[in-house]
Amino acid sequence: MPARQPPVSAHAAALVAASGPRASYRFLEFFTAQIRNPHTRRAYARAATEFFDWLATKGVTQITTIESVHVAAYIEQLQRSRSAPTVKLRLAALRHLFDWMVIGQIMQANPAAAVRGPRHIVRRGKTPVLDPAEARQLIDAIDTSTVIGLRDRALIGLMVYSFARIGAAIGMRVEDVYSRNRRLWVRLHEKGGKQHAMPCHHNLETYLHEYIDGAGLASDPKALLLQTYSSAIGQLTGNPLPQANAYAMIQRRARTADITTKIGNHTFRATGVTAYLTREPTPCSSSTSPSGSISGRSSRAAGGL
Repeated sequence: MPARQPPVSAHAAALVAASGPRASYRFLEFFTAQIRNPHTRRAYARAATEFFDWLATKGVTQITTIESVHVAAYIEQLQRSRSAPTVKLRLAALRHLFDWMVIGQIMQANPAAAVRGPRHIVRRGKTPVLDPAEARQLIDAIDTSTVIGLRDRALIGLMVYSFARIGAAIGMRVEDVYSRNRRLWVRLHEKGGKQHAMPCHHNLETYLHEYIDGAGLASDPKALLLQTYSSAIGQLTGNPLPQANAYAMIQRRARTADITTKIGNHTFRATGVTAYLTREPTPCSSSTSPSGSISGRSSRAAGGL
């Protein structure tokens, strides 16, 4: 499937088009051919659009006339209303975009190269982590008499016991859950085209088996594992579960379970990794990084959840 055209405003499109058709093509090529990750593409397109909209208010009409003072003034203004990480992301997006335009000989120099962003040092992570009792409380509170309940428990269990990113979890297909040596394994498709396979914790094995059987997915290995649900037809739709829907589900499940900790999509991955790091390794186990591993120990380390 071809990459989607980046959502840009009329100001941005006009500013680029004013420099000629080659500039327009190069601009579009940056978002479609150069950036493969859809989340990065969306974030960079938003950054470019907001900057070009700001330029339009300053009388800049062509991309080739953008100078470092424009970028510096924009970043200075942005720091008054946005957080440091957001400003750094916007500046990084502009640097990459203008580098691409320079390489394509649309611009003579990168106007964002000399602009310094704000300092931002993180000494403690902000991702909220549940303790094992809270994680168990949330999972046990899910009503598994419905397909939705089975799906939600499988997703949360997948992130806790395999340390899967939410993007990797919702991108799985039924065939990514498979048996090997009398164990159930999961295959995660991570960033950069990397694949991670690992044996399931016995709890996760139960969650996945019950969900796949209850939803009738076993006969279609190419189907998406985690799908949206239509109450109108009373079954899964075959469409991927968006991250926003997963976030809303987690909030709903947390309220039902009386979990007061503010949690999100990344909480369960962080919870699993924390449980892994706070347990002593077994002498006979072998693993790599807990956040992206092929590891029997990692699934066992979350056994207290």
